[in-house]
Amino acid sequence: MAAAWVLAAAAALALWAAAAEGARSPAARVHRHLKRLNKPAVKSIESPDGDIIDCVHLSHQPAFDHPLLKNHTLQMRPAYHPEGLYDDDKRSVASDNAGEKPMLQLWHQKGRCPEGTVPIRRTKKDDLLRASSLRRYGRKRHTAVNPLSIDPNMLNEGGHQHAIAYVEGDKYYGAKATINVWEPKIQQPNEFSLSQLWILGGSFGEDLNSIEAGWQVSPDLYGDNNTRLFTYWTSDAYQATGCYNILCSGFIQINSEIAMGASIFPISNIAGSQYDISILIWKDPKEGNWWMQDPKEGNWWMQFGREYVLGYWPSFLFSYLADSASMVEWGGEVVNSEPDGTHTSTQMGSGRFPEEGFGKASYFKNIQVVDSSNQLKAPKGVGTYTEQSNCYDVQNGNNGDWGTYFYYGGPGKNSNCP
Repeated sequence: MAAAWVLAAAAALALWAAAAEGARSPAARVHRHLKRLNKPAVKSIESPDGDIIDCVHLSHQPAFDHPLLKNHTLQMRPAYHPEGLYDDDKRSVASDNAGEKPMLQLWHQKGRCPEGTVPIRRTKKDDLLRASSLRRYGRKRHTAVNPLSIDPNMLNEGGHQHAIAYVEGDKYYGAKATINVWEPKIQQPNEFSLSQLWILGGSFGEDLNSIEAGWQVSPDLYGDNNTRLFTYWTSDAYQATGCYNILCSGFIQINSEIAMGASIFPISNIAGSQYDISILIWKDPKEGNWWMQDPKEGNWWMQFGREYVLGYWPSFLFSYLADSASMVEWGGEVVNSEPDGTHTSTQMGSGRFPEEGFGKASYFKNIQVVDSSNQLKAPKGVGTYTEQSNCYDVQNGNNGDWGTYFYYGGPGKNSNCP
């Protein structure tokens, strides 16, 4: 009898050990991570590009996994937009309508999400398996430092190259840009090409705060070469906080029309139709009289196009950006992994140099900043920067229709960029 009991206990212990081992297995960890990221959907839409867009109830989105958002009262609209926003839009309508086409996301061809839900691109097992680790999935590498903050001779060691315009030396409460949309060619799957704006605070060391938004082509992150809308945030220089899109808790989405990380459609063509997207990020001046209120009250909001307020980053996520930004950057970034010991041929922007101009080179136009009185204004003292202008370059200008603008980009590897 005792022997039978011992055998039964041993068998139970073996089963428990096997179950525990199974729970620690890579497959089990992947399954748990997918379950954490992919919330129950009210409706699912299969996009022509193979993406699944899940329509998830507002209150079930990943943001609310954050311990400080458990009892958060959802803000369904900002208290205020920046002054001058709609004047600028009227000017854009008057000057641009002839050539402008409506921007959509590819999944819209197959349906829309209902009100009260947010569209979330479903993470698949293959997405996780492409990442260097589950913990790093959806995050930039720590080497993604600010290009203006370190010795230029060290920049290529991180593998990131830029062609940007920037302003610094003031307090900034937001930024806006209209960004030409292309589908640059990527040489290696572990490289990417993006065009974005950066809202930055901190000393550019271990405590860098950054809010970023734009478009990107990233085979490693998405498993294809499609051009996709993206956001990013970090409060510790890309170390442990933040992520792309809504692949971690932080950004709170309120919009049912636009999915972070989904493909943008249509895309510009050389000497053909040109398409662009407008992105605005600003700090909401809580209760109106912001200059008389604690600025740490206001959240950072994002608007896509003229009508889609997508959501916000709660100000408690940040240290320096809880108050204001000290630098704003606009432009392109690529990863140069130097395949075969030579410069990558991964393109930035359209893959053409700035001097080729409209229809061939990629542009940012109507770049603006939000000042301390919540006014959208043209930036003063705009600088430009690129590590290797014979690989990727930037040229800025100003005119009545485009305001402050610049062309940027390049092909990467060429006879002058070996």
